[in-house]
Amino acid sequence: MRASISTPFVDTRADDLVWTLSHPVVEALAVRTVERPGPRVRLRVLGASHQVVVERDSGDGTGPLVETVACLPDVTGGLPGIADLPSWGHGDYRFTSTVETLDPGDLARRIDLLRDEVADSPGGLYVTFPGDPLAVTALHLTPEAPLSWRTWHAYPQSGELVSTTTTLTP
Repeated sequence: MRASISTPFVDTRADDLVWTLSHPVVEALAVRTVERPGPRVRLRVLGASHQVVVERDSGDGTGPLVETVACLPDVTGGLPGIADLPSWGHGDYRFTSTVETLDPGDLARRIDLLRDEVADSPGGLYVTFPGDPLAVTALHLTPEAPLSWRTWHAYPQSGELVSTTTTLTP
C-alpha cells in the first residue's frame, strides 16, 4: 500500500529514535492491517516513525504487542543494535537495527528499491512525506513464518537510512 500524506516531514535524525515495547498506541498518519494465519498485524506510520501492533487471541490477558520506534518527548534517543527477549509474553522477540549514512544518489537508489519492494506488496506500507521525495517511512510484513517485519526510516537532510528487522516466534 502506497500513501502520500499531507503532514510535513519533521527534520530529525536517527539518533533521536527510541525503541520501546511499552509505549501506548498513538494516532497514526497511515495504517495497514494485515490479516494472516495467526495474529492480526497493524502496520502504523507516525510521522517519521512507526508502530507495529500484533494482536493475538491468546486468552491469557497479555494484550497486544506494540513495537514503537519513534522520537518520544522526554526520552533520550538511541536504538539498540540488537534486543533479544526470549519467552517474552508473546513468544521469543528479536529486534535489530542499523543506521547507514548515504550520499544523496545512493539514498535515492535505496528509496527506489524500497518502493519497488514494499509499495505494492500485500504486507507493505510505504509512506512519502511532502517536501522531499526521499522522506519515506516504509514497513513490510514478510509472508512466511515466523512472524517477521522490516522497517525503514529515511532522513534525507542527514542522508541517514534506519533499517530494523523484528522476528516474533511462538
